[in-house]
Amino acid sequence: MPMPKSVTKYSNKNGLTFTSGVDRANYTIRELSRAALKDVAKVLRKKMIAKLKNLPGMKKNKRLYKSTQYWVRKKETDLQMGFKHNTWYGVLQELGGNNQPKRSVLRDTVFESVDDIQKIEAQYLSAVEDEVKAKSLINEEGETGDEQNLGT
Repeated sequence: MPMPKSVTKYSNKNGLTFTSGVDRANYTIRELSRAALKDVAKVLRKKMIAKLKNLPGMKKNKRLYKSTQYWVRKKETDLQMGFKHNTWYGVLQELGGNNQPKRSVLRDTVFESVDDIQKIEAQYLSAVEDEVKAKSLINEEGETGDEQNLGT
């Protein structure tokens, strides 16, 4: 969806017009927050893959790296990270099980990266004031992150 134009809300006989840019501002804020979530997810995914490589027996196995993915949902404007559906061992390593100890790679990565998340969010949301900078940061493509080259 392209950026909406400003709409004239009120016009007077004396030539006084009031132009509202609320729709444009709402769109800009929503898209900047989504773009920030995408960048946060990319950073967290890289750190998570680095931790997964350090697990025993995972240096040569690339399936676990390829199974990490993030989803930025458009309507809800939130971020979901996790393992794809065919990797039961990815979920078992995260949560633990009878024969598998709990490793919580995803959870620990997020908790360790709170400062990085705040920096990225602040960088994007500070662009609300500058419309040109905001347009350059907004990318309306690709809601799902599955970069295959990060795990190799």
